[in-house]
Amino acid sequence: MASRTATKDIITLRGSAAIVSEFFGYAANSILYNRGVYPEETFAKVKKYGLPLLLTQDDGVKAFIANLTAQLTEWLESGKLQRVVLVIMNKATSEVQERWNFSIETDGEVVEKGVSREKSDKEIMREIQAIMRQIASSITYLPCLDEPCVFDVLAYTDKDVAVPFTWIESDPKLIANPQMVKLHSFDTKIHKVDTLVSYKNDEWDEQ
Repeated sequence: MASRTATKDIITLRGSAAIVSEFFGYAANSILYNRGVYPEETFAKVKKYGLPLLLTQDDGVKAFIANLTAQLTEWLESGKLQRVVLVIMNKATSEVQERWNFSIETDGEVVEKGVSREKSDKEIMREIQAIMRQIASSITYLPCLDEPCVFDVLAYTDKDVAVPFTWIESDPKLIANPQMVKLHSFDTKIHKVDTLVSYKNDEWDEQ
């Protein structure tokens, strides 16, 4: 049994929520950088998940992502978060160009009974690494965003969740007849996160 305990880490609900919300913060930064939503020079390189990643140095965006991850942590700890969607829109027309969809499955027994699960931190990191690599390579399969863009984040929660005043009701910001690419998923044994990006079809592709 000694070798088994050496390779597994105890994952608690709080620990899992922290892993997932931190992932969202880095994933959002990576998407904003790789999709050119903000200028390259407004990002600084850091090392995370064994990879070089870029983090925004823009105070407004930093504050937005910090507030977002804090709120997501709270919802994840209560098992109430179903999905998070990062939406990239044309700045002038508000037309949705891309939807980065993160679906979340939560182990109900952990939330109800406070039990923990076992999975090695290294294994979780490897799974997150694979997603980050796919985000970084997204420029090879997604259409160029030629016009200035902005982003927003949608959260889908259980209906009984009290919504903070900083969040407002929103339409789902869907894309008509989108193309979709499924990315890797990761699993803490408490929260499973599936990643999918849908994007607008270029008109010339249809002719």
